[in-house]
Formats: sequence, structure tokens, C-alpha cells
Amino acid sequence: MWKEVRDREAGKLPPITFASRVRSRRVSALGLSNHKEIVSPHHGAVNALQVDLTEGRYLLSGASDGSAAVYDIQRATDYEEGLIARHRSLFVVDKQHECGHKFAISTAIWYPVDTGLFVTGSFDHFVKVWDTNTTQVVMDFKMPGKVYGTAMSSIAKAHMLIAAGSADVQVRLCDIASGAFTHTLSGHRDGVMTLEWSTCSEWILMTGGRDGAIRFWDIRRAGCFRVLDQSQCQLGRRPPFLENTSKKIVARTSLAGSSSLANKSVSNKKTPLGNGMKQSQALRKPQNLLRTPVRQRSHPGMSSSHDRATAHYGAVTGLKASGDGMYLLSSGSDAQLRLWDIESGLNILAKYEEMRPQTSKSLHLALNQDSSLVFVPCMASVKACDVWSGLTLQTFRGHYELVNCCYFNLQDQELYTGSNDRQILVWSPPSAIINDLEEDNRKERKFSADKDNWSD
Repeated sequence: MWKEVRDREAGKLPPITFASRVRSRRVSALGLSNHKEIVSPHHGAVNALQVDLTEGRYLLSGASDGSAAVYDIQRATDYEEGLIARHRSLFVVDKQHECGHKFAISTAIWYPVDTGLFVTGSFDHFVKVWDTNTTQVVMDFKMPGKVYGTAMSSIAKAHMLIAAGSADVQVRLCDIASGAFTHTLSGHRDGVMTLEWSTCSEWILMTGGRDGAIRFWDIRRAGCFRVLDQSQCQLGRRPPFLENTSKKIVARTSLAGSSSLANKSVSNKKTPLGNGMKQSQALRKPQNLLRTPVRQRSHPGMSSSHDRATAHYGAVTGLKASGDGMYLLSSGSDAQLRLWDIESGLNILAKYEEMRPQTSKSLHLALNQDSSLVFVPCMASVKACDVWSGLTLQTFRGHYELVNCCYFNLQDQELYTGSNDRQILVWSPPSAIINDLEEDNRKERKFSADKDNWSD
């Protein structure tokens, strides 16, 4: 560690590399926090967790008792024994609230650019937008069935849309600016369990349904433009775009351009009578070979075998896009975790362990800073898996019942998990101060054990 600090001071180590190594070291040292505790006010299973994207300070949670709560994870409410920081909720909205949800809250997300609003979805068929300062509902949207998931784009500048998936087969886009539905996306054959916006385009939405399909939508056009098929696969990640490859492509295109110009000059010349038609056809043959086959685009509503492709043999329970927008992780009720190349739509054959997730709820996955590590709820624990090799590097055990959600705080490198045991646990790198105090206490206990009663 100190060698890297000296290399950073001497300019031998770039700042980005130094920060990346520090973050990866902190993530590898994650454990049940010995200095931070979140006091959960919920009386039901915790189904959703998210830290705001603007300050990285406020944690939002939603539970099956119909309550939602907000915590300040940087400023403690009080301290236990002067060491453990206890974070109590700043406010709670539950069934007793005049605008509260009547049934379980399945999803809770922050407005991406401001902590003044947050969104909740519930089994009472409502998606509600809340004012954080007044704890009042600004607007609500009536859905045709139980709400399983909601999502907002973190990079959107041209729209303020909430994508909502429910027990209905259609995905609905709710506009905060107008307070109405803009349009619906039809294509799934069963309820929509999970939704994820692209991290590189504000117009691309990815949805997973109970029919086992993952569909890609461009919200500016009708119909989905891609359906992922688990049988279409590739081994390993896409090769990088090298400089030599670009030179070859440029040379190939220049050759194609020169040949097309030559063909044009030949075609413009007058051909003699008699065998001139055969000569012209012979000269046109190379031009036809250079043409690439044109792929016909099918109608969005047209039924085809590709349109009925499935990504999982059961319901798709979770989706998570990588930070660079190139890859997508999906979990299903078939106990499989799959990695997809977003550009090609192919299944990358990464061998993950069977996760045995829940089938009745959507699953919330989490990725670390560089998208090299994925956190997956698995029964009463959370597994940290390498995205590319699929190996399970660490298993976090601390909950007594099934884990429903997890969220990784990129700012503090902390992991938050919610479970059916109504608790929210914090997994963080060990605190140096706490470790020193524990070491001192251990030495005192050892010294007192060695000391006899009759010595002076």
C-alpha cells in the first residue's frame, strides 16, 4: 500500500490506476460492518434498496409491509458504546400515511438527478412519485396489475420517463413532466418482472418477463428490435478493436471504392453490337460480388421464431447493465446467471454457479466500480462472482432468511443487503480505528489472563 502511495507521489503510478487499486482492495476486504449499523423500521421483508446517484448519501428502502424509508448513511443518528454508528430512518411513509401504499412495495428508486423525488411501485397497482421534503405524493399512475419493477434512465436529458413493469404483458412509460402515460411497449407474453435502461443511450430500454424473454426497445420506435436467445452464444468477451484491424478495414473500403469507380467508368463506355451485352454482363460480375446481402427487416408485430426466443427457461428475475453499456447480466428462476453481449445479442458462456433465487419476486443485482464483480442474492446469502470467469470469490452470510435485494455504493465501496428477516445489513471494508481498538482489547485480555493474583 505505502509503496503505491510513494509511486503515486513520485509520478510513477497514474492517478486512475492508483484509485482503481485502492477500490479493488477495499472491495476484496468487504465484511459485515463493525462500525456502521442501519436500524430498520420495517415490519416486513425488505424488497428494494438504492442510494441516491447525486450525493451518494441517502439510502432508500421499500418493504412488503407497504412502507418506504430514507436513511442518512453518512451522518449517524447516535452511537452504540461510542464506536458503532447507528443510522435511523429520517422518515417513514407506511399504510397509515394518507397517500401510502396499501400492499407490499416491490420497487423503490431515486429520481436520478435530484434527491427531492423518489418513486415507489406496489402490489396495489400504483406507481407513486413522492416529494422527499414534504413526504407527500406528487403524482401517481394506475397500473393494470401488480407492479414488479420500475426504472429511470440515469443519463436521460430529453425525457423524464419511468418505465414500469407489472403483471400485465405491456411495459408502460410514465411521464413525470405531464403526469400521464406516453405509450406502451407490447411484445411480452406474460408479466414484466424487471427493467433496465441502457447506460450508454437514453432511448434504449431492456426488459425481462415471466415468459423467459429479454427484449430490447428503442422507445422512439414501435416494437422491440432485439430478443435475446440463449442458444445463440459466443465464448468469451468481444475482442478489442485494434489499430491494425482499422487499417485493414480502411484499405478494404478504399479497394472497394476504387473497383466501384472502375466499374462505373467501364459501364459508361459505349459497347459494340453483337457480343457487347455478354461483355457488359461479364464486366459487371465483380461489382455484384462486392455487394453485401441486404437483410430484410421484419414488421415489429410479425410473429417469428426469433420473436419467440427465450433467454431463460423460467422467468427473468433480474437485469443489470455494465457501466460501459457493453454487457448485460440476467438472472432467472431457472437458477442461472447469464452474461450477454449487448451489441451482438449473444450469450457469453460464462460458467456461474446455480444461484437458486426466488421466483415470486424480482431480484436486484449489483456491480462494483469497474463491472468486474457481480453481487447476487442467493437464498440467505449474497455471492460475489467474477463476471468473466463465473467463479464465486466470496459469500456474505449474515441474514437469517432469504435475501431479496442488494446495492453496491460506488462512493464508499459498501454493500447494502435487504432480506425477509426485515433487516438491512451493511458490508464494508474494516475500519482502521476499530481494528486498533479491538487489537488493544485483545492484548489487554491476554495480559490479564497471564497475570496471577498473588504477584505484586
